[in-house]
Amino acid sequence: NLRGVLGIEMFLTEEGNIYINELAPRPHNSGHYSIEACDLSQFEAHIRGICNWRLPEVTLLSPAVMVNILGQHYTDTVAKINKKPKWHYHYYGKLVPKTNRKVGHITILTHYIDETLAEIKEMRIWD
Repeated sequence: NLRGVLGIEMFLTEEGNIYINELAPRPHNSGHYSIEACDLSQFEAHIRGICNWRLPEVTLLSPAVMVNILGQHYTDTVAKINKKPKWHYHYYGKLVPKTNRKVGHITILTHYIDETLAEIKEMRIWD
């Protein structure tokens, strides 16, 4: 009887086995890219689902890469916002950024995934 979004976090082993790690009956961090990359975000889809409103077919508008901002990344990402103005920065308003705790995410719309991953590495934030 679930209504709304269900995030399913899975792991695929080298042997080809799939393990379910988490069932999240809500919008999930793994789907935050949908804010920019899709014509319907997971947040709107969730509200539509729980309200029993019609759900349109969701379209991917652009491939995307999303990286989490942990507490230790906060200062460096803020300092580099002007260097990457096309990146979409989302900070969650945490008053004290704590090490290894999510404080935000960045979504990068791109058709060139490998180049974008190299660009992220060049930023030297997520080493």
